[in-house]
Amino acid sequence: MTHHSPIKELKKKLRLEALGRRDALTTEARIEGSMRIADIGLASFALEADAIVSGFWPIRSEVDLRPLLFGLRERGARLCLPVIIDKQTILFRELVRGAPMVETGFGTAGPPAEAAVLDPTFMLVPLAAFDARGHRIGYGAGYYDRAIARLEDKGLNPRLVGVAFDCQEVEIVPDEPHDMPLEAILTESGLRSINRTDKSIR
Repeated sequence: MTHHSPIKELKKKLRLEALGRRDALTTEARIEGSMRIADIGLASFALEADAIVSGFWPIRSEVDLRPLLFGLRERGARLCLPVIIDKQTILFRELVRGAPMVETGFGTAGPPAEAAVLDPTFMLVPLAAFDARGHRIGYGAGYYDRAIARLEDKGLNPRLVGVAFDCQEVEIVPDEPHDMPLEAILTESGLRSINRTDKSIR
């Protein structure tokens, strides 16, 4: 018999409510919001010359990151997308111009198996809900928390920026010890840096 913790139940409720609000956006609002997010990101991010940027291919009613990703690639960033390897693991495969996209699990598409596996230095992180402190609720599988922890175990310290629409904000995300807080949130109304002493968005 499975016992669900109160925190997990609250997260599930907040997730469903936030995704319901996102699903209710019109197609036009999502397109306009995604283009605005691309404009803000391109105006705000100061990336290293050798930056490896992970993004995500949009599923369901998510922000369409492609305009932002392709704009960053024009500036010299290497791009990669998450690929589900098993129930515990995602890796990030390089997204190169003209390469085919294949099904990569969870309804997503990504680079094929022969693509290079990269360790991102700058992560544009998908989420279901977020709060003003930079805490996020993902889709419930914990892939990103584990992937970020693995990168940090390797001595890497990727910059973490959540990307969402404003309607996905909630008052408070109940945080758990394994949760990885974000250093900034990018929405159609702007880039909100979270006050942290250990990381900077610029």
